[in-house]
This record gives sequence, C-alpha cells and structure tokens, in this order.
Amino acid sequence: MELSLATRTVGEHTVLEVGGEVDVYTAPRLRERLLELIDGGARHVVVDLGRVDFLDSTGLGVLVGALKRLRTAGGSFALVCDKEPLLKIFRITALDQVFPLHPTVDAAVGAEPTGANA
Repeated sequence: MELSLATRTVGEHTVLEVGGEVDVYTAPRLRERLLELIDGGARHVVVDLGRVDFLDSTGLGVLVGALKRLRTAGGSFALVCDKEPLLKIFRITALDQVFPLHPTVDAAVGAEPTGANA
C-alpha cells in the first residue's frame, strides 16, 4: 500500500496527516517530510495517524527521531491515534509513555505542548 502525506495548519500547529502503511519501504518518505517541516520552521507538530493501517519499528524510529529533533529545538510533538492495533504497539514498546497520544487533532492542538522539559 502507498503512503499518503498531507499537511495543514491548525493555529500554531502543523498537522501532518499520514495514511497507508508506514514500514521499512515508506518510512524514509515520512522522515523526509517531517525533516522538511521542522527545518522549515514548524515548532509544534501533530502527526495524525488516523488513516494508518500498519506501523512497524522503522516507522516508530522515524517518529522518535522527529520528537527528539523538535524537543532539541524547543518545540512540541504529538500523535493522533485512536486505532487499537496501533495503540497496542505504543503500549507494548512503552512509547505511550514517550509520545503524547490524543484521540483527535482537536484534542492534540488543545493540549499543553510537551516541549524540551517534558
């Protein structure tokens, strides 16, 4: 399956909507897009995984890398995910303790930013 990436702005947040499968083949595209956003000045990034059907360890690594890069820059990073199979991956890997996870984009942009001190 293909990977789809779409960006929009909600207030001060840049929302990256991801769809399809994030795996060893497609994760480099996601990494590239996230780096473009961050290097382009985005400081509050929300990644919406609502249309993601599959996420492997490569994809998780890309998300962790973006989180670290934004925290270093004093920004915030949050994920939108309400699919139980994906949430289970975050729980099993204990990344639910690392990433702010929200059920909707509105909840993510309305939450307190988790920045460098989080």
